[in-house]
Amino acid sequence: MHLAQVNIGRLTAPLGSAQLHGFTSRLDEINALADRTPGFVWRLQGDGDSATDLRPFEDDSILVNMSVWEGLEPLRDYVYRSDHLQLLRERRQYFQHMTEAFTALWWIPAGHIPTTTEAWERLVHLRARGPTAQAFTFGKAFPAPEPTPH
Repeated sequence: MHLAQVNIGRLTAPLGSAQLHGFTSRLDEINALADRTPGFVWRLQGDGDSATDLRPFEDDSILVNMSVWEGLEPLRDYVYRSDHLQLLRERRQYFQHMTEAFTALWWIPAGHIPTTTEAWERLVHLRARGPTAQAFTFGKAFPAPEPTPH
C-alpha cells in the first residue's frame, strides 16, 4: 500500500502577482526536493513541472497539490523536516485561511494514481466525518490496511 495526499489552498492574490512571488519562485526547488526525497512515488503535474495551472475544482482560486508516498513517515519527513517547512510556515502569506479541512491522506494500492475527483471525495469525507480510515490527517493517522489478495 502507498499513501496518497491532497492539499488545497485558496490564493490570496493572482498567481503571477508580486504578493505570491515568494511561493511561485520556489515551486521548482520544492518540487525537485519532493522528487528526490526517499519514499516519494508520484506527484500531480500540469503542463509545467507543477500543478499550478490545474483548476479541477469549482473555485478557480483554489490550487491543488497531490502526491503519493511509500508511507506516512517519508511524507512527514518531506513536509515537516525539509526545506518545505519554510513554505508551510509562510502559508498565510499566499493562501487564505480555510476553516474546513484542506489536507487529506488515504491509503491506495501500490501502482494506483489517484485522480483529483478521488482527492475531492476524500476531502469531503474528512470534512463530513472527521478522520477515518477513508480519509485522515497527520494528527489522526490510520495504519495501512492489509492488501486484499487478487
